[in-house]
Amino acid sequence: MAGLKAKEDRVMMDRRVGRSVFACLAVAFLVAVPAMAARGPVADLGVGGASLDWTPRGSFQSMKLTVSGPGGLIIEQSFGAGQAPSLSIFDKAGQRLPDGQYRWELSAAPVLGAAAKRELAAARVNGDQRNVGGGAVQSGAFAIANGSFVADEGQTETPSPRARANGSNRIVEKDVVNADDFIVQGSTCVGLDCVNNESFGFDTVRLKENNTRIKFDDTSSSSGFPANDWQLTANDSASGGSSKFSIEDITGSKVPFTITAGASTNSIFVDSTGRVGLRTSTPVLDLHIATSNTPAMRLEQNNSGGFTAQTWDIAGNEANFFVRDVTGGSRLPFRIRPGAPTSSIDINASGNVGIGTASPSTNLHVTSSASGTTDGKVLVSNTSGTTSPRELLELNNNGGAILILKDTTVTPRWSFGTSSTSFVVDNQAHTGTEMSLDQNGNVVFSGTVTPSSSRTVKQGFDGVDPRDVLAKVANMPITTWSYKADPDVRHMGPMAEDFHSLFSVGADAKGISVTDSAGVAFAAIQGLQQELSAKNDEIGTLKQRLAALEAAVAALQK
Repeated sequence: MAGLKAKEDRVMMDRRVGRSVFACLAVAFLVAVPAMAARGPVADLGVGGASLDWTPRGSFQSMKLTVSGPGGLIIEQSFGAGQAPSLSIFDKAGQRLPDGQYRWELSAAPVLGAAAKRELAAARVNGDQRNVGGGAVQSGAFAIANGSFVADEGQTETPSPRARANGSNRIVEKDVVNADDFIVQGSTCVGLDCVNNESFGFDTVRLKENNTRIKFDDTSSSSGFPANDWQLTANDSASGGSSKFSIEDITGSKVPFTITAGASTNSIFVDSTGRVGLRTSTPVLDLHIATSNTPAMRLEQNNSGGFTAQTWDIAGNEANFFVRDVTGGSRLPFRIRPGAPTSSIDINASGNVGIGTASPSTNLHVTSSASGTTDGKVLVSNTSGTTSPRELLELNNNGGAILILKDTTVTPRWSFGTSSTSFVVDNQAHTGTEMSLDQNGNVVFSGTVTPSSSRTVKQGFDGVDPRDVLAKVANMPITTWSYKADPDVRHMGPMAEDFHSLFSVGADAKGISVTDSAGVAFAAIQGLQQELSAKNDEIGTLKQRLAALEAAVAALQK
């Protein structure tokens, strides 16, 4: 036919139908004998017409059964310690599960003692991925036919149905019927090690020798037709090579797909809906990774392209979901803890970032959580332990307010902003500016400054001697001076070093707190009052003595 690719006639081998007949017989046998059990690493499976029952082969903390069925059906059940997993033919609504093919997977959590729990907790804190063992995963398949379970219970191979005998009184069935094409009504063995009367079991085609390959040699030569050659390869040929199965691109000298011997069951599993499972036969989403400890994905950039090598891990476990910077020392720059509320971090279509809100209205919108456990505040904290000064927050704006604080329950709100020459704090419910800080460091108040001074916020009370404070104030040097940044403006007052040396108050010797200066002034005033009271008492006594002397002199003069 014109336009079709020309191909030479090839020898064809048809599949035998005997295995299908045998499978039907096996199904009938399983339905008729529901009590038969299949042994496994986690549990032994018993098959009944209306239920599947697993008998655990050990003690487990808990077990989880996941079943995938026709049309994307997913059933998940959890069982506590001592409970035997079971699957009913009826769903929660009392309806029979649909006929069709099913896959099941049973995972068991190990029973951990106190020491093992402490070991795992310590390992998790250190970012270690450790498995104490004791758990396992088991999977299998079953079908539902005519409303009853039919399970694959690990049926072993049986001899080929082909009859063979060495006696002359037995008829030996011919292996090959040669008609138009080469037709094999049975099984075929190809290779140097095939023998007469080969026992095929369920094998339809067998390759048997020390180098087994199936090569697809496309001899197309017409323009436009694909002609790439492919090969299925089992195991390397050289001593010390790999035991593996590969699909090789012979023309391109590449091996795009390889499975090594020992790969776990369901290493890659694609269900009937196209969902891909890695180590699971019951994928729930498009890609499902299942393992007993920290399922993860590695993103590795090697340096073969000239770029700096960098490796990242994306993973999750019972402690957190995290991104690990493997190259940078396995730091965890991003973590989400289990139980974090919805929209803990939420970026909307315009790029606004919400913390605790799904509808951020500004570039950064912080709000309390729905549970009310979050204060809805922003805390900037440096916990490096370094005592040297450093910047914790920088606000930049070309003009106007750069920060507004508002209590929505009342009308007033406070704004922090800049004018042409100063930083301004303004209560917008009043006329005028409450406080401004000019470029020379001068602070101007239009209102009052009220430091917190309640007894309820203080501790460690010690009394002072007002007269002692007065004496120190009297001896404290007072000078006039100018700030280096503003040499034209004169000020008067003590030096912070002298103040701190005399009174031992304040955080350091570089500044004088308004609270401390006021306290010293109050104490000095009390000391001065005590001095005045003493002088008044002394003057009163002297007055009395003077009056007595004056009276005595007057009496003598008489």
